[in-house]
Amino acid sequence: MQGIWDDDAARSYDTPGTGMFAPDVLGPTVDRLAALAGAGRALEFAVGTGRVAVPLAARGVPVAGVELSRPMLDVLRQKVDEAALPVVEGDMATTRVPGEFSLVYLVFNTISNLLTQDEQVACFRNAARHLAPGGCFLVELWVPELRSLPPGRRATVWAQEDGYLGLDTYDVLRQRVVSHHVRFGEGREAELFRSPHRYVWPSELDLMARLAGFVLESREADFSGAEFTADSRSHVSVYRLPGAPTT
Repeated sequence: MQGIWDDDAARSYDTPGTGMFAPDVLGPTVDRLAALAGAGRALEFAVGTGRVAVPLAARGVPVAGVELSRPMLDVLRQKVDEAALPVVEGDMATTRVPGEFSLVYLVFNTISNLLTQDEQVACFRNAARHLAPGGCFLVELWVPELRSLPPGRRATVWAQEDGYLGLDTYDVLRQRVVSHHVRFGEGREAELFRSPHRYVWPSELDLMARLAGFVLESREADFSGAEFTADSRSHVSVYRLPGAPTT
């Protein structure tokens, strides 16, 4: 996955004020994370360019990060320095950050960037290693949309807008999906970005959590707290280690 998040991807990742950087997206996200962190420290796995970590730190929560991509980290460093937001370069399944945290979090489907079940289980265990007793691990993840996959077909179109097409190709045997983002310019010009993922059902995620010593505390459809139902396209799940009252 490191090669995907290169200089070009890092330069185009931030979209200030729009998309996943829109205030109505970031606001509820930061509110929820700040409440879970309480008076403790927070650790973001795959901190990227600091989309969430920077505003969370601005709220007064001490935040640290783990990031595999040097270009993404370089963009983050244009916003805040190491003293304000320390980051250890490495992968989220094995990299250790000094200190103890009350919250570890993974947002925007990032755990699916780990392409094997073993790596995803290791990520949960790594989160547990960083947490104080009673600490929690938050995961934001999409729900696989296999119901929209027609029999005999391997691809679904999930976005079709002016100048943009988003589609996913599935390997249901290995629980793999490749997301294709196609942006069209004038005439025949087009730009393609592809990212591979291993999709995970909520029940499988819960089992990974149990293997790492967590219990499921809550699950909502999004950061606004909408009810999670059979039709939800995503979920925000909070897992907690034993040792303290629930939030």
